[in-house]
Amino acid sequence: MRLIVALLVILLVVVTDYFWFDVDKKRWGWMKKWSRFSKALFAGGFVIVSVLIYVGLSAGNVL
Repeated sequence: MRLIVALLVILLVVVTDYFWFDVDKKRWGWMKKWSRFSKALFAGGFVIVSVLIYVGLSAGNVL
């Protein structure tokens, strides 16, 4: 359950930054010429890496 909440928070922050806060395209402008597939691949990789980091940090609390 905590993993799902963490993923939703990360996804919400990134989407909010991309569509709302970055109005002048300074942070995400480097992706401007990417294809839709490349952007989706980047987003999927970002989610996978975020999950791996979260799981790795959570496993340290169990030990």
